[in-house]
Amino acid sequence: MKLKLIMAMVNNEKSQAVIDAARQGGATGATVITSVRGEGLKPEKTFLGLDLSAARDVLLFLVAEPLARDILETIAKAGRFDEEPGSGIAFQVAIEDAVGLKTQLPTLLHEIEEEV
Repeated sequence: MKLKLIMAMVNNEKSQAVIDAARQGGATGATVITSVRGEGLKPEKTFLGLDLSAARDVLLFLVAEPLARDILETIAKAGRFDEEPGSGIAFQVAIEDAVGLKTQLPTLLHEIEEEV
């Protein structure tokens, strides 16, 4: 089965909405890396050396390739990535191989059986 890794960097207050949207789109789980920092075109302001930027999370979704684009668009909409500057970014990467999916494999196969 061909897989994709969707990575989303979002403001932490939008993490749960993005995870819920990914699940509705067919993602079977998520890995959340909390409290990361990022910079866009303009560095965030600081106050006495303290960073004032909002906390961000990195969300990782390993999904079946046929579902990847729809999930990507769904989470972009849920996170309002195109409507609110700085709210987040997401992209997908092809996965050559993966192990440890034994419990999720039946669900993944069921979700894409029409595509295969």
